[in-house]
Amino acid sequence: MRSPSEIKRVIEGRLRSYLSRDRTGIRREVLILFVKTKSITIAEIVAELQKRFTVTFHAIASMVGIIASRIGILRATRNTDGVNSYELKEKYVDTVISIVGAV
Repeated sequence: MRSPSEIKRVIEGRLRSYLSRDRTGIRREVLILFVKTKSITIAEIVAELQKRFTVTFHAIASMVGIIASRIGILRATRNTDGVNSYELKEKYVDTVISIVGAV
């Protein structure tokens, strides 16, 4: 069984690897949105990113899915309308801030 500090190092490594493949800056912006907001939906992320980037709903949904499942730093909740909202797990906020430099 891994210790909490070892898990945090693994998550940090996954996050750095994920961001190293970010050619456009969209991945970094998605993570900054998670730091800045308590809870956000895919549609809200798309609306915010479309101000600066050319993105599609499907592409952003895919990014958020990877961040939630492979990296493991997001919590998903479904509201009564069936819409998922995502939030950054509290124990990873500091890690994400240190990597993306957002405040």
